[in-house]
Amino acid sequence: MKGYSRYFAKKFMWFFITLVFAIILNFVLPRLMPGDPVQAITGKIAAGINNQTAVQKIYREFAEKFGTDQPMWKQFLLYLRNLIKGDLGVSFQQYPRPVSDIIKSAALWTIGLQLPAIIVGWLIGNLLGALAAYIRKGFDKILVPISLFLGGLPAFGMAVTLLVLFGITWKILPTSGGYSFDMVPALTGQFIASVIEHYWLPFFSIVLISIGGQAIGMRSMSIYELNADYVKYSRFLGVKDRKIVGYVFRNAMLPQVTGLALSIGTMIGGALVAETIFSYPGLGSTVLKAITGQDYPLISAVTLIITIMVLVASFAIEIIVGIIDPRIKAAQAE
Repeated sequence: MKGYSRYFAKKFMWFFITLVFAIILNFVLPRLMPGDPVQAITGKIAAGINNQTAVQKIYREFAEKFGTDQPMWKQFLLYLRNLIKGDLGVSFQQYPRPVSDIIKSAALWTIGLQLPAIIVGWLIGNLLGALAAYIRKGFDKILVPISLFLGGLPAFGMAVTLLVLFGITWKILPTSGGYSFDMVPALTGQFIASVIEHYWLPFFSIVLISIGGQAIGMRSMSIYELNADYVKYSRFLGVKDRKIVGYVFRNAMLPQVTGLALSIGTMIGGALVAETIFSYPGLGSTVLKAITGQDYPLISAVTLIITIMVLVASFAIEIIVGIIDPRIKAAQAE
């Protein structure tokens, strides 16, 4: 138990150190981008005003409001103070809309798209990979080339292929948006049907790539475990094959579970390609617009959320694997 406490404490220390550096980088990097977002806001509000003194006054008011007239270290202290209070600031690009409101509305679309796609791709991919390792023969010869092709295809390549085939050539599914542009979001049957119709193309563009990578990884791990000494010894002792296969696939699943957790942790970052190509109204599209519009608060908030999700997923996996993996238990007992 003492060894476990030391193991958990060490993992938490690295989690905290990484989080501190992530917060610093999330603040600094957007502000190193060229250009002045306050100038862009002033230009929109002061459009048609010829009095330069009035324009400069508007600029100074917004610079003071957003704190961009302060030294970088004072801006950072203000950022930390607001972050501790849960205040993510006001969007430069969509002023005066709070960043938290933008993220809440966009996050629902991203989670609804990414989470089911990642889990479905993970389940199907691991099942096919395990079957390929166990059955081999013809099934393996068909699955491996298909999985290599799907896993090696870039995300934008898969998205564009589905878009061209099903959206443009065959005109089966809509090509862009989360719902029809002539609709107002509401809990009606017509709106829900439109959301489901617009859902399929981005969903399958993520699922198909996930299946390929997961199948290859699970097949390799299962083959390695099937050839391990403990399997040969168990068969020599007369242990039933079904029981052996259960142990084999449980051991092979450990790295796959780690991959699943990291995929869930990075799903907001992974949403960028599919959501951009299909104009899906999620966080991927939101952060792309924020980058092009130099929206510092929104960029910092989204990247910080991505970082925290990855760190939490990694930390949780380290703890879970540390508990269930007998090899780590043995190492901590030494």
